[in-house]
Amino acid sequence: MSSPDKWEGFRREDPPAGITAEELPGYLREHGEEFLGARPFAAYMRAKFREKGVLQQNVFLAADLSENYGYKLIAEEKHTVGRDTILRVCLAARFDADETREALLLYGMAPLYGAFARDAVIIAAIRSGLYDIHAVSELLVRCGQAPLSGVSG
Repeated sequence: MSSPDKWEGFRREDPPAGITAEELPGYLREHGEEFLGARPFAAYMRAKFREKGVLQQNVFLAADLSENYGYKLIAEEKHTVGRDTILRVCLAARFDADETREALLLYGMAPLYGAFARDAVIIAAIRSGLYDIHAVSELLVRCGQAPLSGVSG
């Protein structure tokens, strides 16, 4: 078994530095819970909902999604190409900017990036505690950006 300091500074997104092929199975057994499974978006979203104490059905309602579609989206049984759909779920669940970036990345979409005006408005809304999808959509329009798609006005 290797010394504990070998894993110091290890981040999930990095492979363990200095690990040998022989050590890898043992490492994965010991630290398996730190890795995302076959459905990383689903695992991440469910964990965040639990952490925040929110009910999925309430999130879907606030995101203006049907419950059936929302459950299938989170379970990765349905797929969307609409980044705004994932943004609406993140806003409805009151994710901070970093949590929203992570959710988008895990879904395979571009993360929020403040160099883009529209994303900068969304980040500013989140940092200001503005999570209502209609209010965020209105703010986007007031700032000369496209509203969140799928938000009924």
